[in-house]
Amino acid sequence: MSLPIDPTQLTDEDIGEEQVTLAMDHEDAIEFVRECCLEAGFGIPVEFSPSDMLNEKVDADRDPYYVLGACNPKMANRALALSEKQIGALFPCNMIIWEKEPGRQQVYHVSIMRVARLAGMAPDNDEWADLVAATGDLVDTCFEQLRAEAVDTD
Repeated sequence: MSLPIDPTQLTDEDIGEEQVTLAMDHEDAIEFVRECCLEAGFGIPVEFSPSDMLNEKVDADRDPYYVLGACNPKMANRALALSEKQIGALFPCNMIIWEKEPGRQQVYHVSIMRVARLAGMAPDNDEWADLVAATGDLVDTCFEQLRAEAVDTD
């Protein structure tokens, strides 16, 4: 199977990739990221620990790894309408927190709005560009707060 795009040619900006490293324990990092998301205008309707599940189900011995599913309902509603409901397959906008080493947590995010456009799940038009910019502003606000506490902004 060949891909319609060359992933090696994509930049961090193309996919809206953001990441920082926080010097705190895993549970504190989860709480801090949650607070930053809420202050930026996201709710957290979904959250779970893939590492807990995998360690329990398949004895994976994974280090702490947590997903905060962030969502701004107004943006999500617009995205569903503009993408003819397809973007729902990527919902919510995830903030990932994993333990790089004890006392160091990586926070990682990619823009589902940008990824959806690249994957052909969303239109490449001005309305979608406006939505990408609006959700990007919320993510920027969140990551500004995260960077203020970061030890590394990768």
